[in-house]
Amino acid sequence: MTDVADAYLLAVDSVVDLLARPEVAAAWESPSALAEWSVGGLAGHLAGQVFAGVNLIEAEPSELAPIALDEHYRRVSWIGATVDDEVSVDIRAGGDEYADAGPQALLARVLEGRARLGRLLAETSPDRPVLVPWQGWALRRDDFLVMRMMEITVHSDDLAASVGVAAPSLPDDVLGPVLALLTRLAVRRHGQSAVVTALTRAERAPAAINAF
Repeated sequence: MTDVADAYLLAVDSVVDLLARPEVAAAWESPSALAEWSVGGLAGHLAGQVFAGVNLIEAEPSELAPIALDEHYRRVSWIGATVDDEVSVDIRAGGDEYADAGPQALLARVLEGRARLGRLLAETSPDRPVLVPWQGWALRRDDFLVMRMMEITVHSDDLAASVGVAAPSLPDDVLGPVLALLTRLAVRRHGQSAVVTALTRAERAPAAINAF
């Protein structure tokens, strides 16, 4: 396996640990730290980053030529969408659907997915074209995994904040590619100077350097 594949498995293990926290199950029906999301729905969306890894890598290789990861984020419609836009509603609905069976069933399904992922990643090439069917384009397998690691990193923090626990401490193998991606997206959105200044000059830092 590649370093990216190994890192993705570490990220999935962190999802297992977080979803197993009793605080998550206890707050399942409560509002989360994200507007219009319940804790259960957010947990379902986080778990979906594991299910997507299994389902889309298990599928036949796409016949489409993979696009670059940064191009993926130029095309997606959810960047800049409001909570009431159709794409946002659809994303929440997906998380809610995963959460409907309850916290224990969701955790069991994630554990099942984790058990399958090691073999899947060992048997597929990092350059394998992986179709993202709801988008209509394909990514290289390892770019697809970086995308999933970013989602895991961000939404693990959201879920931890929602239930009052510390966010998972992810290893550098996970954080490295995730932070590199988020930094590139932040530079694209705000410009190089804004990002560099925010990271180095608190006295003149801009108000925001968000990637999305």
